[in-house]
Amino acid sequence: MLRSLADRLRAHWRTLFGAPRESGHEPEEPLEIPWLQVWDWLPRRSAGPGFSRRDYRVARERAIEVARLTLGDELWGTFQRQGCLEVASNRYPGVTYRLRVGRRIEVRCFDGAQAPWPYSFLCINPVYPLPAEEFFAHLYLYLRDREDEVIRVAAPQPWDQGLGRTF
Repeated sequence: MLRSLADRLRAHWRTLFGAPRESGHEPEEPLEIPWLQVWDWLPRRSAGPGFSRRDYRVARERAIEVARLTLGDELWGTFQRQGCLEVASNRYPGVTYRLRVGRRIEVRCFDGAQAPWPYSFLCINPVYPLPAEEFFAHLYLYLRDREDEVIRVAAPQPWDQGLGRTF
């Protein structure tokens, strides 16, 4: 017997957002959906209310592991030695993006290439608070695989600065 579309959507919603499943089994932990909250009121470098020193430490340790696994051992080693990663643009010949943890993206031009922006730094902040190392890995993946999205949302800036909403 076919279930209605509404029944299937309701079941899927419950599965995604931690409501009791139809079998009556409660999920171990409810799914966090931080992108549905407004984070503008938070001070810089804060994860939000109720975050203890231990919570920050655990989050940063986990973020380093996420970044290391995302980048792989070779790139992670390069980052550890150089303190940055460079990603060549697929869209602009001679343009390279330099990534550093917790900092703006630096746009570097080689071989006479013209910068596509009037300034040398691009600012992108996460929507919700993240450890800086984890956001660093996100930016790497975006520049490698979805450069057009970075170009669309990045704000060109004349100077370097620490990112907001990272800790």
